[in-house]
Amino acid sequence: MEEKVLKKKKIGWVGGGNMAYAMVSGILQVDPGLRKNLMVSDPNEDKRWTFEKDFNVQATQSNKAVIEHSDILILAVKPHKCGEVLNEIKALEKEELLVVSIAAGVSLEYLQEHLGPKGKIVRTMPNTPVLVQAGMTLITPNANVEPRELIEVRAIFESIGKVDEIEEKFLDAVAAISASGPAYVYMFIEALGDGGVLKGLPRKQSYEIAAQAVLGAAKMILETGKHPGDLKDMVCSPGGMTIEAVYALERNHFRASIIEAVEICTDKSKKLVEG
Repeated sequence: MEEKVLKKKKIGWVGGGNMAYAMVSGILQVDPGLRKNLMVSDPNEDKRWTFEKDFNVQATQSNKAVIEHSDILILAVKPHKCGEVLNEIKALEKEELLVVSIAAGVSLEYLQEHLGPKGKIVRTMPNTPVLVQAGMTLITPNANVEPRELIEVRAIFESIGKVDEIEEKFLDAVAAISASGPAYVYMFIEALGDGGVLKGLPRKQSYEIAAQAVLGAAKMILETGKHPGDLKDMVCSPGGMTIEAVYALERNHFRASIIEAVEICTDKSKKLVEG
């Protein structure tokens, strides 16, 4: 994130959960001077206190106060709570407010219906690795968002990981892969670690070995640009132990199970706004 991009922007979050926490942390690591420009609202006193204690950032119960404060407002509430907050935004008639939604399953059309035809909206899909500045966020703006405003939104999310733009029609699938995907990976790491424990490894060490193997494998894909299948083939010697293990996974429908999980999760994402 370039420090100057957000220098004069006041940024607010409605909802003080993990994503808001990660975003505030990331922004302040890049530019601590932005602290005075940040503000968070949440009904939970403990969450408000955490923002004040950890970041010295103003936190309040009042959504209205944050909306009035902000040039860029991050909508960081559960999908079924979005309509209520959007109505609060609409009532304040801040036409230049840039609203950034991180809510899964909440379409640009739904957001626009509540904010009106002039509403400036960016729909985004981050994931929990933003908590360690290793996130992946996909973003989709509506037609009212100006190029400079999109650069500002990118700058916020670049402070906590990688950012890319994508057509909205793909965001539910993105949610199933990127937002929900870490859960599948954690299950894989746990199972891999359990396999080590079965063979006598200490549990803590086994999990660490498994996690590092996954981290290294992911880095190989990102940095070499090679197809995952090609990298898998590099490990599988003819008649060797790895191809035997791959065969066992295939017999148990490993890849089909993952693909089905993505399919089911994508369909569920489309229904989240219903509550």
